Amino acid sequence: MPLPRSGPVRSEAARQSILQATAALVAERGYDHLTMEGIAARAGVGKQTIYRWWPSKGSVVAECLLEGMLVPGRLQLPNTADVRRDLAAWLGAIFEFLDTEQGESILRSLIGAAAENAEVGRRLRDALFRADSLSERLTAAIGTTPNLQPGAPVEELAEALIGAVLLRALSREPVAAGDAERLLDAVLGR
Repeated sequence: MPLPRSGPVRSEAARQSILQATAALVAERGYDHLTMEGIAARAGVGKQTIYRWWPSKGSVVAECLLEGMLVPGRLQLPNTADVRRDLAAWLGAIFEFLDTEQGESILRSLIGAAAENAEVGRRLRDALFRADSLSERLTAAIGTTPNLQPGAPVEELAEALIGAVLLRALSREPVAAGDAERLLDAVLGR
């Protein structure tokens, strides 16, 4: 017989309210002006409710991103017959987004949340590798693209692309025309 659950039960309605409030506040004010007090007030919950489920505002923002609430559909990997063109378009959209104030602040919050909570980091990685994700698209391209031969290290290629994007964003290097294509050439070969 299972032991009774201790502590309050997580309400899905409260969770959704918190995530919606967080997404709205990030869109209105940006990450730097986001506070747990502001989220609680907008969501109509106590601050302690938020802290019961998330250790920081970065963790709440990370969950919003994972739920598709911050940039809905904006950073989806295209799915045409040309994987290299799809990847170039996807990387270009990411670079463009990271070049905005909102994109930069969201990235900082995600890095902070992942640094303070390993579970957030694992969930972010898993989100990048889920269905219709980068690794599955690379796997599907094996044998159809000259530089993706059977046995290609798909996860490592995906991690190299994502790592390069993160390094570019952290260093705040400006993006130049053709950077996505040059990155693909470096990671996947010409």
